[in-house]
Amino acid sequence: MDTTIEKAPLVNEDVKSEQLTEKKSNYRYRILSLLFMATTINYMDRSIMGVLAPTLETLFDWTKTDYANINIAFKLAYAIGMLSMGGIIDKFGTRIGYVTSIAIWSAFGMMHALLRPAFGLFAFMAARFGLGFGEAGNFPAAVKTVAEWFPKKDRAFATGIFNAGSNVGAILAPIAVGLIVQEDGTNWQYSFLVTGIFSAIWILLWLKFYKKPKECKGVNKAELDYIQQDDINEGITEEEEVIKLPWSKVAKMKETWAFAVGKMTDGVWFFFMFWSGMFFKDTFGVSIKELGAALVLVYVFADLGSIAGGYLSRYFIDKGWSLNKARKTSLLICALCIVPVVFATLTENQWIAAILIAIASGGHQAWSANLFTLASDIMPKQATASVVGIGGMVGAVTGMAIDFFLGKYLDSFGDGTYFWMFLIAGCSYLVILGIIQLISPNLTPAKIK
Repeated sequence: MDTTIEKAPLVNEDVKSEQLTEKKSNYRYRILSLLFMATTINYMDRSIMGVLAPTLETLFDWTKTDYANINIAFKLAYAIGMLSMGGIIDKFGTRIGYVTSIAIWSAFGMMHALLRPAFGLFAFMAARFGLGFGEAGNFPAAVKTVAEWFPKKDRAFATGIFNAGSNVGAILAPIAVGLIVQEDGTNWQYSFLVTGIFSAIWILLWLKFYKKPKECKGVNKAELDYIQQDDINEGITEEEEVIKLPWSKVAKMKETWAFAVGKMTDGVWFFFMFWSGMFFKDTFGVSIKELGAALVLVYVFADLGSIAGGYLSRYFIDKGWSLNKARKTSLLICALCIVPVVFATLTENQWIAAILIAIASGGHQAWSANLFTLASDIMPKQATASVVGIGGMVGAVTGMAIDFFLGKYLDSFGDGTYFWMFLIAGCSYLVILGIIQLISPNLTPAKIK
């Protein structure tokens, strides 16, 4: 009897030792790969329009103002969708919210293939409106998922990985268009159909693999503890984590607007995405094949910037820097990388212009990887998608304003208008970073009352 009593603690010690040395499962990276895939599909769908713009301008007899109005329709729906989709995702969760979003944008994306010049400008605007509304759900859902599956120190890196999908999608768009569409525009409709099958596959994979970490059988205790380390350290209970916050309360918080001001830079990114094709054609007279090569260069740099930007703040944090210092130093470096784009219109060489735009695109995506992380740094998980939605709305409205004035002034004053747009693009990030610093000098987590 004595022997039995003495052996029991030894068995428990062995079990405890095995638990302490248990290796983390890596299920969170499977979820991250699905976010990467969804973002790739999202940006391939939206980027096809920018690549085809010079071709469709001729086939549909659009003015620059007509093209601007088509882009405004997309961004108006994107702004509306950001507000509504963010709230829906916070309310119903990323599992259902993400599927709803991708189903809507894929249906309207393929609808573009049915359009003909006889339908008029309104038909294209309607298709872009539906696409914009559905696509608005991608980033609120993705950022919220990262907040659920990664601790704070890893979120910028994880965001940089899934955000890199935006550039892969943007790279695939000109490649697909170049392979499918002839120089005279023949087969342009098929460009809008290529992502439908990818979307269907993604939905099946998402429904099969996605659950919250504590509900997922593929996550062991070591990985769950790693994912939830911030909640444990900050004393956040499971009950607090599931409390739903009304949108009206989230919208009144200064931390929300620190993020939203940063998202005004989306207007510049939309300019690169939807107007670069027009700029290269108007300024250098490039063919659709040459345009595809230039845009691939731009988005390869953007892809590298997205990953490097996410790694940058993680590197600083690992060196012992505070979250505030690491994030803002990273944002400053990104902003400085974008400044040289002001010279894009001052060169007569299309490849020098492409390189300047490529470096700026890489800087933006690095900026974006860190900016998205601010939402989960300073806001609780149950409000993350709503905050990202509000910020996305501000970015879309900024893009609409740029489209309106750019289309109007290009028709009235010609290609010289591009100079002023690139000047604004190059300088705006430094100004906006200064405003973020004024609103939230310490990146202190918001206190929900």
